[in-house]
Amino acid sequence: MPVPAYRLILWNVDHTLLDAARVTREAYAEAFEQVTGRPMVRLAPTAGRNESEIIFETLAFNGIATSDDHLEAFVRALEAAYSTRRDKVRSFGRVLPGAAEAVGAATALPGVVQSVLTGSLEAAARIKLGELGLDRMLDLSVGGYFSPVYPKGAAIEMSRISAGRKYGTVFAESATVLVADHPLDVRAARIARARVLAVATGAVTESELRTAGADAVLPTLADTATVLHTLDRLTST
Repeated sequence: MPVPAYRLILWNVDHTLLDAARVTREAYAEAFEQVTGRPMVRLAPTAGRNESEIIFETLAFNGIATSDDHLEAFVRALEAAYSTRRDKVRSFGRVLPGAAEAVGAATALPGVVQSVLTGSLEAAARIKLGELGLDRMLDLSVGGYFSPVYPKGAAIEMSRISAGRKYGTVFAESATVLVADHPLDVRAARIARARVLAVATGAVTESELRTAGADAVLPTLADTATVLHTLDRLTST
């Protein structure tokens, strides 16, 4: 008899599961020019951040006086730019070592539901995951994505609530784990009282992730057995 769902694993997308940095920059450049009529010279840092932070900082870096109207227009343009780059995600994006194997192995954990938690646009996340073949193992309908209103910590809580409604259960804070690669993600999980498995697959070291307060830190997702054991441990206590 299947074990009822009781634990929730949320995977960060960019720099944790996959790398599509080239496509991201191209999409931002197209959206920037469409919104401002000028070429983008500099893209703001993206790691660990919400889309609105990246958009407003990119506008500022390029000498654009920002307003609230910019966000809605930029989001629409960015969604369109990603939608025309599906082939480039397949050509230039890549699944990070061990990511597909880790997600696949975690599906065997008793009572598990897997989704994503990202500061990116939902449309962009779905395109990246779909084109690189990771979406089949994840329930993206209960994921947490960019919101102009809610920070990442709140998005984790909202994902937990959405998953609870869909699966007819309660996912305890202690049975929710975020797998991510940046101290800002660790902080968001702490706000939501979720557990954190941090991986040094982005621009941050293992030491920095430990200092940020992650419950467990691994260099990559390449050791499937260790990833699975860690996820099991973090969501069983």
